[in-house]
Amino acid sequence: MKKIIALIIITGLWSCKSEKVNIQNVATFKGQQVTGVTVSNKGRIFANFPRWRDGVDNAVVEVLTKGNSNAFPNENWNSWKLGATLSDSVFVAVQAVVAFENKLYVLDTRNPSFKGVLDNPRIFAFDLTTNQLVETYLLDTKSFHQDSYINDLRVDKKLGKIYMTDSGHAGIVILDINSGVSFRVLDNHYATLAETDHLTFSNSVWTNTVHSDGIALDTKNDLLYFHALTGYKLYSIPTKILNSGNQKEIEDNVKLVATTSAPDGMILNNDDLFFADLENHKIMKLNIPTGNTSVIIEGEKVRWADTFSIHNNELFYTNSRINEVTGDIKDMEFTINKIKIK
Repeated sequence: MKKIIALIIITGLWSCKSEKVNIQNVATFKGQQVTGVTVSNKGRIFANFPRWRDGVDNAVVEVLTKGNSNAFPNENWNSWKLGATLSDSVFVAVQAVVAFENKLYVLDTRNPSFKGVLDNPRIFAFDLTTNQLVETYLLDTKSFHQDSYINDLRVDKKLGKIYMTDSGHAGIVILDINSGVSFRVLDNHYATLAETDHLTFSNSVWTNTVHSDGIALDTKNDLLYFHALTGYKLYSIPTKILNSGNQKEIEDNVKLVATTSAPDGMILNNDDLFFADLENHKIMKLNIPTGNTSVIIEGEKVRWADTFSIHNNELFYTNSRINEVTGDIKDMEFTINKIKIK
């Protein structure tokens, strides 16, 4: 069984304004650019590695407690290489993994190296009791474009839907879990479009245009939040209206929630939205009811905080270092960290 060594290191105290935040390193991957992380309700940790280049050992792994990571669900699912024949039992270009209840949802963009969609993007759903595939959801042709990069997802159990952002061709895709039918909303709408073509860091400018990316679901108030990566505005829309099928009504009910830093992924915990300030190496918290924003951690332990997951009052996040990559990554280290949250 192939294994990726995941170093388990407990760091010292990390200063954040007047507070002391204990940052724990969960896993370190050398030469493997981790972007997604999710923790199941039983504490199992899964991560994914996008197919942005050759040399991806595994698309999806489970991080083990003793410091190793195994290909999930097995090596065969992770055996696809650039240029190989496509099939329905391999991961091609995974961008997100999300554990919800007792399933792991694996989002396969089917767009390796951003060169265009090879076939229908899809979600593979695995039963976490057996680690077996239980459902494959193929996105309908009309719900994506050739340059789509389906980026992240949230499961709405109440309405039986899965919501996805498209960061390659601005929009949101909605999948009906029961029927498997998907449809597209807010296509090239101002709220899903990028606002700029670059981000500015202390010693460099990262040039790229990334549309709707971060996504978070408020199940208490039935709201979906979404945000472009190269942008500074957070939007929301009621999920009932989002599923109405009336495109004008959907567009008219998009609400600007706040002006924020430029983030990647997002996650909602009760009334608090966690997201990154990519340009300033920070993780932020926005209290939705009050509109108050605070810094959770900042500094060199935050290097493009990409994806978040919460388990037992701990916030897990990946450092994908996207702005730092200029060539071969074989000597670079990418990490999963976690901190306690109140």
